[in-house]
Amino acid sequence: MHLTKPASSRSSTIAYEFECPSNIDCNNCNNSDSDKMATAARTISQPGHIRDRRPRSLPHILLMAIAVVSLHFESVSAQSLMTKNEPMFISRSETFKFITGETIVLPCEVANTDTYVVAWKRGIAILTAGSVKVTPDPRVRLVNGFNLQIRDALPTDAGDYICQIATMDPREITHTVEILVPPRIHHISTGGHLQVKKGSSVRIECSATGNPMPNVTWSRKNNILPNGEEKLHSHVLSIENVDRHKGGVYICTANNRVGQPASSQVVLHVLFSPEISVERPVVFSGEGHEATLVCIVHGETQPEVIWFKDTMQLDTTERHIMETRGSRHTLIIRKVHPQDFGNYSCVAENQLGKARKTLQLSGKPNVAVFNSPPISQYKDRYNISWAVDSHSPIEEYKLSFRKLPQGHEVVGNAIDSPSSSSSLSSSSSSSQMYGSGLHAHRIGSNMGGLSGLSGLSGTGSYSGYGNVMHWGHNDWRNVVLPAVPVSHHFVQGMSYMVRGLDPDVHYEATVQSRNRYGWSDLTNSFVFSTSSNDNEMRDLSVTFYGSGAINRQKLGLLALSSATLALSLLVA
Repeated sequence: MHLTKPASSRSSTIAYEFECPSNIDCNNCNNSDSDKMATAARTISQPGHIRDRRPRSLPHILLMAIAVVSLHFESVSAQSLMTKNEPMFISRSETFKFITGETIVLPCEVANTDTYVVAWKRGIAILTAGSVKVTPDPRVRLVNGFNLQIRDALPTDAGDYICQIATMDPREITHTVEILVPPRIHHISTGGHLQVKKGSSVRIECSATGNPMPNVTWSRKNNILPNGEEKLHSHVLSIENVDRHKGGVYICTANNRVGQPASSQVVLHVLFSPEISVERPVVFSGEGHEATLVCIVHGETQPEVIWFKDTMQLDTTERHIMETRGSRHTLIIRKVHPQDFGNYSCVAENQLGKARKTLQLSGKPNVAVFNSPPISQYKDRYNISWAVDSHSPIEEYKLSFRKLPQGHEVVGNAIDSPSSSSSLSSSSSSSQMYGSGLHAHRIGSNMGGLSGLSGLSGTGSYSGYGNVMHWGHNDWRNVVLPAVPVSHHFVQGMSYMVRGLDPDVHYEATVQSRNRYGWSDLTNSFVFSTSSNDNEMRDLSVTFYGSGAINRQKLGLLALSSATLALSLLVA
């Protein structure tokens, strides 16, 4: 409210005009306001204007202004009281995350809205107005006042939702809804099954959806991936040069940490011609025993397997039985006859090709196994012993030994460089000793000593070579030992005292065994060494054999320092 002076006046009377503020209705002033206005002007010519024709002094005018200002402040105080009762939001704008299928609840708590309408909007669509639901969506309703509820959340429910109070200048809050979607695999390029030929390349794609976008990994059921890894983080699995070892079940897994991971399988079938491996290339048996020959056959599709003896196809008979268990194909020969020994083959064939593997049924002895300690008790001799499995009696043995050549490192009882055993038969400087019955005949020079036999069936013991023995650095020495007496046990053995050795030196030895069907294969090199000095307590081996085991007992005997003693006691 302020005073204005009129532009002109027909008398000398001073007139003042008062203009009402916009927030005060001067036409409806109460008595108190009228009294205060009357003190400011004597005459009210029209609403909002007061004229006083009498001249006033300056203090009087100031009093009138003070009265008007007082009215103004009372009016502002009343307006502030009204502002305290205006509508307002208690909730604040937020962002919410829900998983598909869950129930969405968006808060909208308000105050002082009795005479106002509270509405929910999404874009330009009105969802609710007051307590009335406007949207036709049956999943939507109001709960606990004006909170908006949406059941069974869908991915399409994501977006902004506005809660609004319908004032002249609308007031509103906005909630943002994000819908989290568990992963789902919606496409695999092969359809879950794939057949390819050996040597081909494979590319399998796996596509997945979800919110957030899931990570896709590949793994292999009960195996590692062809690249050697357990998992591949990619939606594409590529396999080059496919073979049967790369076939199997591959698993695509999608995971975005929402709900449970999704997975799908692809079965990879590799089509290939038969591949054969044998369980034992040489099967040892004896007359009257049973022999089992086994071929492991792989092929896709499953091959047909036929057995042959040399070039003759075998049929199932009382003595020839053929069995198949998965990929294992077995030929069982009952009560082996001498004519059953020889070469056999299994032939497998399918639509993609044919394969053959050869096996041997042998009556020869198995490869012998050395069982003597690697270090001798003596500085100049060594008692070497071995055992061999044979279904037929062993008739003789061939022992070969030499000094270990320089540059050969001994690891355990083996040599880390290639064995030179193949040079045994070509050694031009070797000497041999043949035993026959209870006598021994020696060939070569500088040989002497005692050779003898003792004991019963199962093993033999020889002492040979004199105390002086000279040979070239890499020369082999061969000793042929008859197995006397002949043993009919499955496990047979022999021991032999090698004399004339150098102290503290490494030697290597091999042995072969012969029965009525021929010589066994040569053993791997066995390394032994002499001691630097003779021990006072000499170790003597007492060896005896049962039908399936070898037992050894060692007795310590006190020996004279000027003599040597070797004894082998054989017990059936």
